[in-house]
Amino acid sequence: MAGKSKGKVQVRRVYEEPAGDDGARVLVDRIWPRGLTKAKANLDEWCKQVAPSRELRTWYRHDPELFAEFGRRYRSELADPERAAAMTHLRELTQGGVLTLLTATKQPEISEAAVLAELLQQ
Repeated sequence: MAGKSKGKVQVRRVYEEPAGDDGARVLVDRIWPRGLTKAKANLDEWCKQVAPSRELRTWYRHDPELFAEFGRRYRSELADPERAAAMTHLRELTQGGVLTLLTATKQPEISEAAVLAELLQQ
């Protein structure tokens, strides 16, 4: 395939110490993480436009049994123009480099960041 190569997309908790291989560090939560200073977060960006709606987040409550349905509903929300523009921006960040999607959740593997990482790697 011609053009730019896709980079690596990974998901981490924003509370973890930054790693040398993080590349661009982007927080994808709508709400700023509790108890975390901007300096300690060590972010390149806060892309809250891509976060799920308050209604979807409230319904989901990070219940592992609801993750598949959450992913389906969230993918549908990503068609919204503001979220779609944010996704385009995240795709640009993956071109040829590493993108680390950060979330405050205790279970990043069942978060919006996991859904985004999967979509960005496709």
